Parts: sequence; C-alpha cells; structure tokens
Amino acid sequence: MSQLHVEAEATARATPAAVWALVSDATRYPQWGPWSAAEYQHPGDTSPRGPGAVYWLRSSRRANLRYVTSIERILDAEEGRRLAYTVIGGIPVRNYQAEVILTPATDGTRIRWAATWDTTLAGRVVLRGLRKVYPQIVADLVAAAEKQAAAEKQAGESLERGIDPKE
Repeated sequence: MSQLHVEAEATARATPAAVWALVSDATRYPQWGPWSAAEYQHPGDTSPRGPGAVYWLRSSRRANLRYVTSIERILDAEEGRRLAYTVIGGIPVRNYQAEVILTPATDGTRIRWAATWDTTLAGRVVLRGLRKVYPQIVADLVAAAEKQAAAEKQAGESLERGIDPKE
C-alpha cells in the first residue's frame, strides 16, 4: 500500500540538548505546541520516556466538534538525536510512523519532524490537517527552545557577575 507523508524542518538557535529536553518529554508539549494536555499512560521498557512508553496528547484545537486525543508509543529514542514513535489510537490513521531528528548545525540545531502512514480515505483527511499543523509544531518548538536557551544564557551570565538570577 502506498504511503502518505508530511514533514517540517527548521533550525533553532539552541543546542540539541535544549531541543531534546522539550521534545523527549510529552508532558511538556502543551507548554510549547498545539496541545492542551498530555500525560504518560505507562513508562518505557528501560526508562520512563524511552522505547515502549505510551502517552496521550489532547489537541487544543477542535476538529469535527471535538478535541482530538492522540495515543502514541515511543519506538526508539537516541538522546539528543532522534525520537521515533507510532500512533496507536485517537486519530484515524493506519501504520503511522513518525520521527523527530535533531542535527547539530553551525547556528544551533536542525529539527526535522516527519511522518508516514497508509493511504486510506481517513488518512487523506488527516494529511490535509497535518500539512498545516506540522510546520506550526516545528515553529513552536524552535521558539520554545530559543526562549529556553536565552533564559539559560541570561542565568549563566548573572551567575558569572555574582547575581542570583532568582532575585
């Protein structure tokens, strides 16, 4: 069966570690992306947010008069580099596989978020929505990573000057 595909890319002026901190913890997604809530249903096989972990994400936008909740399972996690997951419920897609790849760049971190799934009628409807959502997700992730990096830099500079950044 043929596959549908969506992806978005951008570069964040932040380290891979800073971007990874945001993308590797689904409970943080509502802080920066188009989700209103998220929670882990059960931990991964060898670490809480590693392969085997299952979590849900509730959209902050309504589709067909409801807030869509996607249930996902982490397939692979390479710290600071790659997160692969599959959708196991909540949206009408079959064999949905996605990955977020972080690549160090001279000006920060290159982020590539891509997904494929089987071509079905419902899958085509999902594609229309995700073509709009994926670029926004990546843009929101970039903004959050850059904001976090700026705050960390400012806190570090304050400590160097002997000023407590919490004051």
